[in-house]
Amino acid sequence: MDKLKNKVIIITGASSGIGKALAIEAMRNNMRVVLAARRKELLEELAAKHSWNPEKYILVGTDVSREEDCKSLTDETIAKFGKIDVLINNAGISMRALFADLDLEVIKKLMDVNFWGTVYCTKHALPWLLKSKGSVTGVSSIAGIRGLPARTGYSASKFAMQGFLEALRTENLKTGLHVMVACPGFTSSNIRKTALANDGSVQGESPRKESEMMSAEEVSRHILKGIVKRKRTLVLTSQGKLTVVLNKILPGLTDKLVFNHMAKEPDSPFK
Repeated sequence: MDKLKNKVIIITGASSGIGKALAIEAMRNNMRVVLAARRKELLEELAAKHSWNPEKYILVGTDVSREEDCKSLTDETIAKFGKIDVLINNAGISMRALFADLDLEVIKKLMDVNFWGTVYCTKHALPWLLKSKGSVTGVSSIAGIRGLPARTGYSASKFAMQGFLEALRTENLKTGLHVMVACPGFTSSNIRKTALANDGSVQGESPRKESEMMSAEEVSRHILKGIVKRKRTLVLTSQGKLTVVLNKILPGLTDKLVFNHMAKEPDSPFK
C-alpha cells in the first residue's frame, strides 16, 4: 500500500458507505483525496471528525448525474493537486421492486447516477489519468454480473457500467491506463437504506441483516489493494464468488437459487 502515498484519488459518493470508508482508508495511506458527494455538509462533518490536514484533501459537492458537476470535479482536483492518479466511480443508488410494478422513472434515475455518472466522471478525468498512467475503477456489484430479481434497474445500470469499463480497458491496452471493475457482494453500507421503491420513494430500512455482511471498511481495503495490484476484476464475498461461478456453469439452477434467496427478504415483493 506504500505505492499509494501522495497519489491523487477522486472518490464519488464519499459521504457514506463504501465511498466514506474508501476516503478514510485513502487518507490513512497518505493519499491526496478528493471527496465528492451531493451533500457537501456530510463531507465537511467527516473531515472535521477526523481532523484531516486541509492540504491533503478537498471536498466537492457533486451530483454525478449532471455532466457539468463531473467536469467541475475534475477542474477543482487539478486546481488543487495538479494531477489525477486514481478515479473511483463509487456513487450509486439501488432499488427494490418488481418490474411490473415499477415506475420507469426509477430506472432512468438509476441509469443517470450509476451509469452516466461513471461515464461523465471518467470522460473528464481521462486525459489526466492517461497522463499519469493511472487507474479508473467502477464500484459495481454482483448484480452487474448476474441479474437480480426485484433489482431490474440496478442490475441494468451495473451491467451497463461494466460493459463501458470493459470496452474502455480494451481501447487502452497500449496506453498504460488501468481499469478495474469491483463487484462487492452484499455489503454493510447505506445503499439499501436509500434504495428506491416502485414509485421512486426511498425504501428507508434495509431488508437485510447488515451485521452478517462484509463491512464497507473491508471492501475499501480490498479495492485499494486491487488498484495497487492493477487487477482487472475484483469479486468479493464467498457468496458473491459462488454466484458468479454457478451462473457460468449452471445458469438455470442459479435462476432458482437467486429467486429463492431474494424471496426470503423481509417484505419481499415475491410474497
